[in-house]
Amino acid sequence: MFISKEEQKLSADFLNKGYLVKNIKDTNSLSKIYEIVEKYCIKEFKYKNKKNIFNNIHKSLKIKDLNDFRLSLHNHINKNKKFRELYYNIAKEYLNILVGNELAMQNKVNLSIQFPKDSSSLLPLHSDTWSGDSPFEIVVWLPLVDCFDTKSMFILSPKKSKILYKNFSKKNKSNSDQIFNSIKKDLRFINIKYGQVLIFNQSLPHGNTINRENETRVSLNCRFKGLFSPYGDKKLGEFFEPIIIRPATKIGMDYKDPE
Repeated sequence: MFISKEEQKLSADFLNKGYLVKNIKDTNSLSKIYEIVEKYCIKEFKYKNKKNIFNNIHKSLKIKDLNDFRLSLHNHINKNKKFRELYYNIAKEYLNILVGNELAMQNKVNLSIQFPKDSSSLLPLHSDTWSGDSPFEIVVWLPLVDCFDTKSMFILSPKKSKILYKNFSKKNKSNSDQIFNSIKKDLRFINIKYGQVLIFNQSLPHGNTINRENETRVSLNCRFKGLFSPYGDKKLGEFFEPIIIRPATKIGMDYKDPE
């Protein structure tokens, strides 16, 4: 394989674990993302002290108002024309190795907010491919707070996922809670700090549980895939948008045989 030893190791780690947690080198893009979200919260809640804003959103907002606030903030960040480019920048070097350098990116960046002890914001055990996503996609997951234990997300390893999938037909009448309980001991909660990025294989079962910590989790996520790899139900031009097209590809796309 014509790739460096460093790329080989990164690729092997990703294939073995199903995810990578890496320090973000483009701290300028990260800071701008943080500031865009932070400014909205400061304005919304009239904060004077900016310390630990995201960890403490639950102290300023009632659970019944959480979804409306999340949707409003989601719309706000996605109206920013630079936001997706900033988001790509935080994982650029890893995406080039894991996915390729001709890429399609999800049209909008997703936002998740999970209050302590809140059962209304759960994302039960699932794989994105179960609902029509392409197995050629990966997810870039960015925390705006330190995430650990139940304040984070869990994932099932590729090895354990193969065992689950091999016997999946026997579980097809089970709901996600029953499947979760049957593999609970094998799930791994990912510890990740602000300033790091999580890149994971979204075809592996993953999700979250009730946040038993005393802080709110605020995180962003977005899907990326190779421009020419197969698409699932979420198509190019509908859900995905090309973000990098190389000159040779443009030449090929424009080429016409002589008449």
